[in-house]
Amino acid sequence: MNTERTTCLVAGGGPAGMVLGLLLARAGVEVTVLEKHGDFLRDFRGDTVHPSTMDLLDELGLGEQFAKLPQRRLEQAQVPYANGTLKFADFTELGGRKHPYISLVPQWDLLDLLAGAAKQEPTFTLRMNTEATGLVVEDGRITGVEYRTREGDRGRILADLTVACDGRTSALRKAAAMTVRDYPTPLDVWWFRVPRMETDPTGAVGVVSHARAAIFLDRGTYWQSATLIKKGTDPEQRRGPVRDMVASIAEAAPWLADRVDALKSWDEVKLLDVRLDRLARWYREGLLCIGDAAHAMSPVGGVGINLAVQDAVATATLLAEQLRRGTLTTTDLAKVQRRRMLPTVVVQGMQRFLHARVLTRALDGDIDMVNRQKPPVPMRLVERFPKLRAIPAYAIGYGVRPEHAPDFARR
Repeated sequence: MNTERTTCLVAGGGPAGMVLGLLLARAGVEVTVLEKHGDFLRDFRGDTVHPSTMDLLDELGLGEQFAKLPQRRLEQAQVPYANGTLKFADFTELGGRKHPYISLVPQWDLLDLLAGAAKQEPTFTLRMNTEATGLVVEDGRITGVEYRTREGDRGRILADLTVACDGRTSALRKAAAMTVRDYPTPLDVWWFRVPRMETDPTGAVGVVSHARAAIFLDRGTYWQSATLIKKGTDPEQRRGPVRDMVASIAEAAPWLADRVDALKSWDEVKLLDVRLDRLARWYREGLLCIGDAAHAMSPVGGVGINLAVQDAVATATLLAEQLRRGTLTTTDLAKVQRRRMLPTVVVQGMQRFLHARVLTRALDGDIDMVNRQKPPVPMRLVERFPKLRAIPAYAIGYGVRPEHAPDFARR
């Protein structure tokens, strides 16, 4: 079995892994990122890039390149009700911000941008078609990973630090037998696309009726769409025609009535198994988990990717110097968790609240915004005082404790 060595091994070439690799390489740290796929050209559902991440790209000198990527900007979020449409979040109310919007960008374009920038650094290596399958452990300390290539070759890469960025089904956190705290979730999500017409609403549109709770993200020529289903009911609900599902949404969103036959089969509807969990401790000696590997998020608010990127920035900021000097300790790893725990707890707490108080009721048909003559009191307040729309916009766009690029990574 072939054995190699690096200073920091990052498992997973998603946004968090690529940002971490880029930042560490700019600090002069030898870093290797493993990505199990051969390219980034895959169908991602999480294509939102929030203002905090766009600010980071500006700080890294990548803002102009990012702005040239094909994208759609969401400036507001709205919900229809019986007497009209109500905006509940407006990013243009974030006065003075350079990016008062959310960008919907194909994630493969974002990852290609980050990879291209990282490859300019002499200490960066990206290994595609290479999956981290297990851990190398010596005297209780994690000293690297075992990997497998698409061709079936196997080997080891030893490292001073291994960072698991391999998502909510992380093979590395499982191999490390880390303690996970799961929070029950009442829902799963169906993702699909329907064509968008110029006469349709714009931005992010939520629909809540007695029959369906759904959200539509404006991608220009199509809607990236999601509808909620009760946890574990996917097989049962697929027994009827897929048309019936779209038609039930169109009852609440009449502008979709001419597209109830847009989906030809259930194969076009992808299931997201919603999870909400958090590691009790994000690290072991020689190993650190960040992003979904440390804390799987609900899709509520669409903040999971951007929270993972913030984890990566904090990791590089706190650990780059120790990695470069070869003085990294477990105490240093604990600093990352302490720094990122508050944002994680706040976001997951809000998601749990919305699951219990809003989404569960929506799934039971107890909330019907479409046929309701008056919206709930909080929404009436934002209708009366538009400046209040900046509060949910800031919570979604920046959240608690947004991170900024360390000086060594700025260009």
